[in-house]
Amino acid sequence: GQERFTSMTRLYYREASACVIMFDVTNSSTFSNSQKWKQDLDSKLVLPDGSPVPCLLLANKCDLAPWAVSREEIDRFSKENGFSGWVETSVKENKNINESMR
Repeated sequence: GQERFTSMTRLYYREASACVIMFDVTNSSTFSNSQKWKQDLDSKLVLPDGSPVPCLLLANKCDLAPWAVSREEIDRFSKENGFSGWVETSVKENKNINESMR
């Protein structure tokens, strides 16, 4: 999520029908940045019927401790920011990666 790439996001969003935003549960700044990415997506892309593109929030590194954010915070954040939901994942442990894409 580097700022210098935000001007290019419209190119990546073009023709997308869904979105995944992933953050690191051990790093609160990545959690905060996920809101910026969701707002950017919503401001630049909608489905043909005008509705927002479905977006899933992935909470990565769930195998590590301590978490910088609680499950309750993630749940509230996900609902308040219009995510379709959220899933605990671990890329390292291959936990819920394939399942979250179904």
